[in-house]
Amino acid sequence: SSNSHNLGACCGSDEKTYMVGGWAWAWWLITDIQRITLEIMTLQPKCEDVETAEGVAITVTGVAQIKVMTDHDLLAIACEQFLGKSVPEIKGVVLQTLEGHLRSILGTLTVEQIYQDRDKFAQLVREVAAPDVGRMGIEILSFTIKDVYDKLDYLSSLGKTQTAAVQRDADIGVAEAERDAGIREAECKKEMMDVKFLADTKMADSKRKLELQKAAFNQEVNTKKAEAQLAYELQAAKEQQKIRLEEIEIEVVQRKKQITIEEKEIVRTEKELIAMVKRPAEAEAYKMQQLAEGQKMKKVLMAQAEAEKIRRIGEAEACSIEAIGKAEAEKMRLKAEAYQQYGEAAKTALVLEALPKIAAKVAAPLARTNEIVILSGKGNRVTGEVNRLLAELPVSVNALTGIDLSKIPLLQKMTYAQA
Repeated sequence: SSNSHNLGACCGSDEKTYMVGGWAWAWWLITDIQRITLEIMTLQPKCEDVETAEGVAITVTGVAQIKVMTDHDLLAIACEQFLGKSVPEIKGVVLQTLEGHLRSILGTLTVEQIYQDRDKFAQLVREVAAPDVGRMGIEILSFTIKDVYDKLDYLSSLGKTQTAAVQRDADIGVAEAERDAGIREAECKKEMMDVKFLADTKMADSKRKLELQKAAFNQEVNTKKAEAQLAYELQAAKEQQKIRLEEIEIEVVQRKKQITIEEKEIVRTEKELIAMVKRPAEAEAYKMQQLAEGQKMKKVLMAQAEAEKIRRIGEAEACSIEAIGKAEAEKMRLKAEAYQQYGEAAKTALVLEALPKIAAKVAAPLARTNEIVILSGKGNRVTGEVNRLLAELPVSVNALTGIDLSKIPLLQKMTYAQA
C-alpha cells in the first residue's frame, strides 16, 4: 500500500507507530488508525497580473510535482500537518505556498529575465519554496514554468524589439563577415596561387621522378614477369608431365583391371556357353546320334532289302541274259557258219551293214552343230582332208570291229582307184 498508517497504542497510550506500505496489528475499537497518501501529486500554480520589478503586469503558470517524504522524522511532521486531511486539501495548502513564493520572486525579476530564461526562473522558485514546503514534510520533485503572457502585448513588443535587434546585429554581422570574407578570400587566393605554383612545380618534378621510377619499376617488373612466366611454363610443363605419367599409370591400372574383368567375363561367358550352348548341344548331339543310328539301321535294313531285291532281279536278269546270250551265241554261230559258206561276200555284206551304224554314231555330235567352216588358203585342201579321212577309215573300222577293210578285195579296188 502507498498509505502511511498512524497507529495508536492500546490502553490509552499516546505512542505512535508509523507503517509505510506494510501491515500491523490493530485492536478493534481500541487502536486509532489514520492514513495519509504517499502518491505523487500534481499542482498547477498560477499568478495572474503580478507586477515585475519594472511594473509590468504578467501572468505566469507552472507545473509542480510534490510528494510526502517517507523519512521517519519528516513523515511525522507531515502527519502532524496533514493527517486526517484529504488529497485536495493537502494540494491546496502546498499550492498556496508555491504561489506565494512564485509571486514574491516575480516582483524581484524583470520581464526579460523571466521570459528569456524560464529554466533559471523555475529553479529559483524551487530553491526558495523547497525549505518552506519541506518543513511541512513535503518534497518538491519538479517545478517548471508552463506559460508567461501579459495583456498589454509587452512580451510581443519585446519579442519584436529583440527580433529587430537580432536582425540588425545579424545584418551588421553579415556585412562585416562578407567584408572580412572578401579580404580573406583575396588573401587566400593569393596564398592559394603561390601554393598552387609551388605545388605544380613540385608536382611536375615529382611526376618526372615518378615516370622515371615507373620506367625502372616496369623494366624490373617485366624482367621478373618474364622470369616468372618462364618458370611458370617450365613448372607447368613439369606438372603436365607428372600428370601425364599419373594418367598413364592410371590407364595401366585401368587396363589391368579391364583385362582382369575381361578374363572373368570370358570365364563367365564360357560357363554360360557351357550351360546354355554346350550342354544343350550335347543333348541335341546325343539326340541326333540316336536318330542317326536309327536312320542308319533303317537304311541298312532298307539296303539289305534293296540288295536282296537287286540280287533276285539280277538272278532273274542273269537267267534271261544267259538265255538270250545262248540264243545270240547260237545265232552268231549260225551266222559264222553262213559267213564261212558265203566267204568274202558275206564279210563285205556284214561290213556294209555295220558302216551306216558307225557313220550314225560318228555323225551324232555333228547333228547338234549348226555350221562347220573349214578354212584353208588353198582350193585343194578340202579334197585332201576328205581323202585323209577315207584313208584313215579302214584303220578306225579295224579298231572298232576287228575287220581289216583293206583286205577286202572290193574296197582295195576302190582305195587304189581313188589313189
